[in-house]
Amino acid sequence: MRTRIHHETWHPVPPRATLPPLLRPWLTDPASLTARIKARCGRFAVRVLRQGLGQAQRDEAAVLGLRPGERVWVREVLLMADGRPVVFARSLLPRANVRGAWNLFHGLGARPLGAALFADPAIARSPLTCARLDRRDARYHRASAVLASTASAGVLGHDLWGRRSLFRLHGRALMVSEFFLPAIFDLPQ
Repeated sequence: MRTRIHHETWHPVPPRATLPPLLRPWLTDPASLTARIKARCGRFAVRVLRQGLGQAQRDEAAVLGLRPGERVWVREVLLMADGRPVVFARSLLPRANVRGAWNLFHGLGARPLGAALFADPAIARSPLTCARLDRRDARYHRASAVLASTASAGVLGHDLWGRRSLFRLHGRALMVSEFFLPAIFDLPQ
């Protein structure tokens, strides 16, 4: 039997040739994305799309060290700036990590996860990686469908840029991925 080799498509540095220049600061700023958006809009909100057990994508499972088919706790939200969606965020927490270290994940509701992550000095963050997703990726389709269901939010182009990192608390990992929607370009730089 032949095994399909998985090639990592997430990069530590955004490729200059294919990246819109205005997106580079959003992809590379290691500070809180929530704080960055709040500083550039009058009204910030989090719209929870989904929170519950689900499946990790193959590349997500590899980074988190999950077994094939292992279910994870998934939280998907839109970060809204002045009523417009600017980021589709997806957080993954292995089920074994839900209790104890990452208890904050329960009862979070519409509060921004980023605020909780950056407020706790015991939480360590891995370096950011970034990727450009296209129509072959399920996350692209999820973001596209969510965007289409939001009035006057626009549509995705041919690709979707995102960044991700792992947050660790007491050795237990939480993955946060943030995908930038077209309205991000309307925020002041």
